[in-house]
Amino acid sequence: MNVQIQSVKFDADKRLVEFVNAKMAKLDRFAERSTGAEVILKLDKDHEKGNKFATITLHMPGEDLVACHQSKDFAKSVKEAIDTLSPHLDKFKTKYEKKHPTN
Repeated sequence: MNVQIQSVKFDADKRLVEFVNAKMAKLDRFAERSTGAEVILKLDKDHEKGNKFATITLHMPGEDLVACHQSKDFAKSVKEAIDTLSPHLDKFKTKYEKKHPTN
């Protein structure tokens, strides 16, 4: 899967980029029909809830699956966004298989 990582209002360090790529690679096993993904990492001013946002857009045939999470740590935000995407991927797979039976 082609993953584009964009950092807004900061420069992502090498470790963070490697972490995101590793997590997206694990997600790729479940999203075999994905045509690509975008990960947007953004800093905000809300320090109380957490100022680190991760938005993941997974491009699937016919629709995009999007998840966003906010926390005090980018790694946690990315992990939570991926965890949010997992059930949506299951629904997409079921719906896709009904529309496109293999026999």
